[in-house]
Amino acid sequence: MNKQNTQNITNPELLEAIINMQEDDCEENVNRMIDCVMEAKLITPGKIDKPRNVAKTNKDGGTVMQQETQVQFQLIENGNKEKFFPAFTDQEEKKKWVASKGKDDVVMTFDSFAEILSDPACEIKGFVINPFGRSVAFPKQMVLSLKDQKAQRAQAAGLQQQTITSDENVKLGDPDPDEYPIDMMAAIINCLQERDDVNAAFLRMFQRESDEKPSYLVIVDFDGDKMEEIFKAISIAASPHLSGYQLSMMPYSIPFAKKAVEGVEPFFTAEN
Repeated sequence: MNKQNTQNITNPELLEAIINMQEDDCEENVNRMIDCVMEAKLITPGKIDKPRNVAKTNKDGGTVMQQETQVQFQLIENGNKEKFFPAFTDQEEKKKWVASKGKDDVVMTFDSFAEILSDPACEIKGFVINPFGRSVAFPKQMVLSLKDQKAQRAQAAGLQQQTITSDENVKLGDPDPDEYPIDMMAAIINCLQERDDVNAAFLRMFQRESDEKPSYLVIVDFDGDKMEEIFKAISIAASPHLSGYQLSMMPYSIPFAKKAVEGVEPFFTAEN
């Protein structure tokens, strides 16, 4: 969150998405509106105090002085006296709230609101986009849920399908029994049990010469052409349980994968 020139902040794509969703709240329109909110810069009125020195404890247990900017947000209330952040898409929408005149503009994003609302001590119930126009409310629980989904998608986007060239020196092995990823395996099994196109899945450890540490390698035997969908589902299921490891995936149909699991029992089979 910060104070800056907000005169040029406009959100035409978000405004269009809100109108489309309110006229037809189909899943596609709702998701499009949420995607736009995730990317938007929004204006929230408040009072920004000058930075002041605050004592902080560093990682070594010592005390250091840091400058912090204090912000007092101007909140709105609903009929039940519940407080929400107002979030305006542009200055024209902000002008509709007479009480905001003369206040500082604080530039906020979805992540900014989510960070504040994640604090257990926070009693604010969410944020409302354009509360005096075509308004859309984001209650606290919805914000926290979307925050988790966004984090999972970000992790999933960093996962990869491995391709191996014939001249590469690759080391394969099994997970350390003392660090076996039981929670990750359980999450993947629960995910695959919901599908009828996966026959089996295997877990190996995988490391190229250029890698500092091994990665998990999940090899999947499946029918049909929905590899991307299957791998994405596995990624989302596994991502909260990676404990610092990377996760790669590979279809069983390629020769390297078949060789990699020779003599290895699958951790999942369709008969499970």
